[in-house]
Amino acid sequence: MLHGPILDTVKPLCPDGARDYDLIRRAIAFLSETWAEQPALDRLAAHLGLSPAHCQKLFKRWCGLSPKEFVQAITVDHARALLEGSASVLDAAHEVGLSGSGRLHDLFVSHEAMTPGDYKRRGEGIDMMYGFHPSPFGDALLIATDRGVAGLAFVNEDARQSREEALADMVRRWPRARFMSAPEKTGPHARQIFNVAAWSRDRPVRLVMIGTDFEVRVWEALLKIPMGCAVSYSDIARHLGQPTASRAVGTAVGRNPISFVVPCHRVLRGDGNLGGYHWGLTRKRALIGWETGRVARPSGRA
Repeated sequence: MLHGPILDTVKPLCPDGARDYDLIRRAIAFLSETWAEQPALDRLAAHLGLSPAHCQKLFKRWCGLSPKEFVQAITVDHARALLEGSASVLDAAHEVGLSGSGRLHDLFVSHEAMTPGDYKRRGEGIDMMYGFHPSPFGDALLIATDRGVAGLAFVNEDARQSREEALADMVRRWPRARFMSAPEKTGPHARQIFNVAAWSRDRPVRLVMIGTDFEVRVWEALLKIPMGCAVSYSDIARHLGQPTASRAVGTAVGRNPISFVVPCHRVLRGDGNLGGYHWGLTRKRALIGWETGRVARPSGRA
């Protein structure tokens, strides 16, 4: 059941964020199509209708990488490098909480899972608040219960998705829940998640995972992948003690309802290709490039 106007928003977290991401999205789409040609900055700037200097400054401010460095970060060779030692990454990771204690830019989280009975009831009896908020990765839809964040989705521009369609996609996951437009309630969660300066061990993002037992186990494994690293579906299957379940792992990864925080974008195919992404491959490239830039920055810079 839906209550309140569907397009309610709160004051933008960053006034220029939506406009900047639209340019970044177009830049990433262009670079993704032409990366093999190693396009020059002038060519990218002309495509965006910007001066080369403005193009370089905007991209560097958003990602921490130049367009040229970003192209290197989204190539298959880079993806393969991310996968080196991926199995040991999971085995050595903390059981819960921070992905890796040595990373300055990892998002601290704590989580709980609803019971199998809660999942089978498809959200019945659960109040879910939702709101749309700007983010470094475009229009974000955040869904929360009184126990924490249950969903984080993006409006998929690759599929020309509307806000209404993005919300309907999430509602289908818990069709018996009571959905209420409450951006004033979801806004603080969004500000904490998308503001790196607010990431703190003392104030973790609280997650509520609603899925099957197997799905929750897969999503918990995703939380162990440090920023700047990647694993394959088969790595996760082996980590769960079910080495033949890579296909089922892939399905569970695709059903992850909490984008970015539960980093399903850090799962790649074993051959280094990106694979799929529920919210569009352009955004998956954006997330990987943004994280690569943050990990590459000198210590102490947010």
